[in-house]
Amino acid sequence: MLEMVSRIKATQKRVARIQPRKPTVVRGQTARQRWLLTARTNQLPPQGDWFVWLILAGRGFGKTRTGAETIAQWARETPRGRFALVAQTAADARDVMVEGESGLLSVLDEAELRGGSIDTAWNRSLGELYLKNGARFKCYSSETPRKLRGPQHHGAWGDEPATWNDADQGTGEDTTWSNLLFGLRLGKDPRVVMTGTPRPNRLIRELKKDEGTVLTGGSTAENLGNLSETFKRNVIRKYEGTRLGQQELEGILLEDTPGALWTYKMFNREGFRLKTLDDLPPMVRIVVSIDPQVSQSSDSAETGIIVAGKDAEGTGYVLDDLSGNYSPNEWATIAIDAYTYWKADAIVAERNNGGDMVENTIRVVNARVNVKTVWASRGKHTRAEPVSALYQKTNIQVHHAKTFPDLEGQMTTWVPGEKSPDRMDALVWALTELMLEEETEPVPEDTGSYGWSGWTG
Repeated sequence: MLEMVSRIKATQKRVARIQPRKPTVVRGQTARQRWLLTARTNQLPPQGDWFVWLILAGRGFGKTRTGAETIAQWARETPRGRFALVAQTAADARDVMVEGESGLLSVLDEAELRGGSIDTAWNRSLGELYLKNGARFKCYSSETPRKLRGPQHHGAWGDEPATWNDADQGTGEDTTWSNLLFGLRLGKDPRVVMTGTPRPNRLIRELKKDEGTVLTGGSTAENLGNLSETFKRNVIRKYEGTRLGQQELEGILLEDTPGALWTYKMFNREGFRLKTLDDLPPMVRIVVSIDPQVSQSSDSAETGIIVAGKDAEGTGYVLDDLSGNYSPNEWATIAIDAYTYWKADAIVAERNNGGDMVENTIRVVNARVNVKTVWASRGKHTRAEPVSALYQKTNIQVHHAKTFPDLEGQMTTWVPGEKSPDRMDALVWALTELMLEEETEPVPEDTGSYGWSGWTG
């Protein structure tokens, strides 16, 4: 932890030396003028001839703002231009890239919008935003990459490309990236800005190596003065002092962690690709697993909530990661909603890590939900090993229905002997319940029977 704090402080001092103090915003300035006065040097487009500006930086660096400001200026300079906004999901494109705190609607003056207002310029249902000069932004997602095949664009902004559903297929044919690339043929100099946290998958590696790419890195510390105390408490303290923190805070592209039970290659994405969740095979069993946050006062812990299923062939599927920092009533409601949506068979929780509390909390919200508490007689390392082995089998595997950045980050950086993280713990319980023999709770010898942690509902 001390090493991480020292690195952050050193970065802060370096940034303070090279960056001018932010000037006072003067009334009447345009959105563009305000950005040019406050942006750091590494948030402005690089000079020279390039095709892709790839920004891989820590959380809170200002990546989203940089992407929005960059493509907004391209649109200002291109009357009737066409620009693509690409995210992992359609909701991400809408909620983050357009409507988010640092999204397009926050960096454009209303006078620049068609009709002079958000209501007349932004069609939320179609994912289309128009400027007064006729330029249009259109939302796309990696959920439906073929929708990028036909449209042509003058430029594009891709957000969190490492999380795109086909990112492990790299820049190959019929991927989100390749389909976007084929449509970038309008104007004299179409360009792309890509913003995200670095993750070691094929798309990021191939983009980094491409001679048309300019790479910009950066850390959380560079933008610390603009980050809320809540962010510092819930994000920085969560990751500082960990190997994953080098990726999430410092923007370092991590390779495989020595000693970790999982690697990115083990997620079995090559040869497995879903256009939508409707393409999943029928599930014979689905569970929602909860690893409860021990104390709400903890600055770093979260409640792990993982949805997983198993098909008739015995293959496991990680369907959703709903983990987060929640109150007991919040995580109970989220888990029950997932249980209902997925038509799950049970909500699973570890009995000797708050399982009884999970059961009681859930039953307060909905008494009809099936809750199963399971007993852990083995250490977390021993429990995680056979689940890790499932990912490596050739006949029965585990697939992730989409990219789960936080979950996969925990899995690929956790080394046995360290405190096991919440999302990974919930995943281990879910797949243990679905695909491995369950453990039994020891009972006093004089009972003459074996304890079984079975259905409680």
